[in-house]
Amino acid sequence: MQQLQLSKAFTLMESGPVVLVTTHNGDKDNIMTISWTMVLNFTPLFAITTGEWNYSYAALRQNKECVIAIPTVDMLDKVVGIGMCSGTDTDKFDKFKLTPVPGKIVRSPLIKECLANIECKVIDIVKKHNIVVLEGVAAYIDATRKEKRTVHAVGDGTFIVDGRRIDRRKMMAAKIPNGA
Repeated sequence: MQQLQLSKAFTLMESGPVVLVTTHNGDKDNIMTISWTMVLNFTPLFAITTGEWNYSYAALRQNKECVIAIPTVDMLDKVVGIGMCSGTDTDKFDKFKLTPVPGKIVRSPLIKECLANIECKVIDIVKKHNIVVLEGVAAYIDATRKEKRTVHAVGDGTFIVDGRRIDRRKMMAAKIPNGA
């Protein structure tokens, strides 16, 4: 095996899809691109990594809500573009021609063009690690959308696209003797 620079080790484990997170600060909506996401257990609990360097972070802290919007591969250039500009001086919905849809529970908008949207409430912020813990309070999916493949950031400017789905539900439903 060839040694890998330790600072690049995270590129081996980037797992969740790149998502768009919308916020509302009381005056305006914003979108940020997040590639560091995690599902917590088998519940509608999620974690994202962001901090004070992101314009949307203040809205997350103040209003304690957001929407996780899940884009597909056909939106990749918009997703990257959103991550390359700031909401301080850019209306990202307008610039990237995305349609805000009012949430039913939170003030942050859903994104119509995305495959799915999850309305969330902030339930914890772990400042030491810049982790925002979110609880999903409503979820929506556009089942009519043809493109369903999501993208995953490797962390070095490259992305992996979801491929073929492999079904092992029956195998995983079998009971494991004496636990794992």
